[in-house]
Amino acid sequence: MTARTPAQTGTPATEAPDRRRWRAFAVAVTVASITILDLTKVNVALPSIETALGAASTELQLVVSGYVLTFGLTLVPMGRLGDQRSRRTLFLVGLALFTLTSLVCALATTSTMLLVGRLVQGIAAGIQMPQVLGLVQQLFTGAERGRAFGIFGAVIGLSTAFGPTLGGFLIAVGGEQDGWRWIFWLNVPLALLAMLLAARLLPRDPAGRDRERAPLQLDPVGVVLLGLTVLALLAPFLLTTGSPDDDPRRWWSLLAAAALGALLVAWERHYALTGRVPLIPFRLLRIPSFRNGTLLATAYFAALPAIFLLTTLFLQDGLGLQPVYAGMVSIGFALASALTSWYSGNLVNRLGRPLVVAGLAVVAVVVLGLAAVAHWVDAAAAPFVMAGVLLVGGLGGGAVISPNQTLTLAEVPVQDGGLAGSMGQLGQRIGTAVGTAVGLSLFYSTVYAGPADGDTVTVYQAAYDRGMIAVGFFVLLALAAGVADLRGRRTRSAQPAH
Repeated sequence: MTARTPAQTGTPATEAPDRRRWRAFAVAVTVASITILDLTKVNVALPSIETALGAASTELQLVVSGYVLTFGLTLVPMGRLGDQRSRRTLFLVGLALFTLTSLVCALATTSTMLLVGRLVQGIAAGIQMPQVLGLVQQLFTGAERGRAFGIFGAVIGLSTAFGPTLGGFLIAVGGEQDGWRWIFWLNVPLALLAMLLAARLLPRDPAGRDRERAPLQLDPVGVVLLGLTVLALLAPFLLTTGSPDDDPRRWWSLLAAAALGALLVAWERHYALTGRVPLIPFRLLRIPSFRNGTLLATAYFAALPAIFLLTTLFLQDGLGLQPVYAGMVSIGFALASALTSWYSGNLVNRLGRPLVVAGLAVVAVVVLGLAAVAHWVDAAAAPFVMAGVLLVGGLGGGAVISPNQTLTLAEVPVQDGGLAGSMGQLGQRIGTAVGTAVGLSLFYSTVYAGPADGDTVTVYQAAYDRGMIAVGFFVLLALAAGVADLRGRRTRSAQPAH
């Protein structure tokens, strides 16, 4: 009888040969990096897209925030679908859709066509990313799993920070008018190659009729209510252009967001009482460390991408720096963050929450430093000084994400670990969507309202200031959550054991 592979027999993928498992991991993490690159490499293309397609500020904001929003809203239900059905199939479906939407974006002739492509591209990213995380858990156990997640985190961190540099390089190669299209064209051959490798190397999911016949638990009503809540929250910022024609009634959307949020809470509690798994498990929020850590991560991810985005726009539009050089300013942050992430991961069990609070304090000072450089440093030297400031920011930022993840999940029951991790990912994506929408709204509305005959640098300095005020608010919110958690831990540790 011919021997059969673990993939054919349906045995756990952890029994697959070591080399095959790591090859499958390499394919998965490469696709994840392509997905994350699209979060940031488009940032440097916004001025070119505005020129080429005549995109308005609201459309430019949605090109960034819309991708992140649909990414986040799709991530949790698709993660559950992968757990209940086939991660491999969903991975390939998401990758195929990502390839198709990248092609649509590259060929876009209008800003509307580009926007629709980006929104669906975010859905594609949300389909495939949770399958990557699930595959890591399926392929590895014990120390190997920790090693795999460590490599995954490093690759994602570097992809996030190097995205603007890659985007700027592609614009330089393709030209100011159409170089932004190369950002999307690059995805097509990479994704097609990844599909071929994934079809060959990714393990098949364990077979079983019980798995196929079990009823799905995706909480679609919760997903819709959450999406409407976030859209209502974002709407007034997306519709703020600084024009006298801005409708003041747009701010009523915030009341709608509050009402929808209340309805979401009521539905989720009802859904949980029926014995099913809700989109947002409020029972986990009763754990102080998880609640504070999730709020911290959501606020921090509202700030961090906005820092890169606003700085890139200021350097390009305000100081006239070429996209490739504007993107390179964030390289120091990426390298420093990768270094301190490694060390902080080893220190977090000994130092605990003070490590994260210290890192956030450094990031808060860096936000002030970037605003000061924009005002007081000569335009020729500003990019270099900002790169140095961001290098310091990376030293602090590396002590935030990974240690906070460890502390946030430390008191969560083991059986709820996957659910808690999905909720954290959802918070990060929504935080990014809100942060970029608010920051860009303040930035573009200030530019639009600036005097037509005014000094360009002065106008963009004011726009950068307003955008960084929002960033500073989110960093301080994250810092407040960290301090609250620190005080709570000390209070609980001082109480006598029962």
